[in-house]
Amino acid sequence: MMRRKDREITDIEEIRDIIEKCKVCRLAMQDEEGLYLVPLNFGYEFEEESLALYFHSAKEGRKLRAIQKNLKVCFEMDCEHALIEANTPCAYGYEYACVMGNGKAAILEHTEEKRLALSKLMWHQTGKEFEISEQMADSVAVIKVIAESYTGKTCRR
Repeated sequence: MMRRKDREITDIEEIRDIIEKCKVCRLAMQDEEGLYLVPLNFGYEFEEESLALYFHSAKEGRKLRAIQKNLKVCFEMDCEHALIEANTPCAYGYEYACVMGNGKAAILEHTEEKRLALSKLMWHQTGKEFEISEQMADSVAVIKVIAESYTGKTCRR
């Protein structure tokens, strides 16, 4: 539940626009060491209002170990940054737009799923289509996050 309802974005098209502008998504998870937050390049897809995020990773490390033990994650991405200047320090602010949410992660196992996810990631990052080979897909881990809930937020003049 967002406290500042005046800043909440619920329109799916506005949320899509923000996601399209963002190139880095912070993915947070928890393991035996505590909370772990990592910024990652990502790709995404919508099926109606269902949001899936795709990340690539090394095939080993803390991120994968954390996901294997606890599928629950949260995410945040932001863009449109600008300082709002004022006459007094307390009147300063900052413009931004963000999307944040919670979901469940899965480490994709099948090469075809990984190829599709990596294609979406590359499209989002570059605006170009790439042919992802089996060898490319098999050389990395690919994480898919299905958002269980998400919302947009903005602070604009």
